[in-house]
Amino acid sequence: MKTILRTLVVAVISLSFLSAGFAGDQSKDCVHMKNGKMMMMMDGKEMAMDKEMTMKDGSKVTTDGTHITKDGTKMKLKDGDMVMMDGTMMAGGMKDSEKK
Repeated sequence: MKTILRTLVVAVISLSFLSAGFAGDQSKDCVHMKNGKMMMMMDGKEMAMDKEMTMKDGSKVTTDGTHITKDGTKMKLKDGDMVMMDGTMMAGGMKDSEKK
């Protein structure tokens, strides 16, 4: 009985690590301004941002590059600026060491 339980626990843990690997690196999902256009980075693929997005913290990013925080503060993104999916804004984007 202990062997079956131990095998089951190992299988569940292994599957959880596998599913995390297949989910991709969502920590790098973001929207960013590139050459004057708003772009989205999802699952490692970059595409033009075609509609307003609401981030996890309730802030919004529009297709013209305006970041509207939950309290209504508006900021205009410049080339290289990015907003992570949790709503964190990063001026100038990621450091080269973080882009891997």
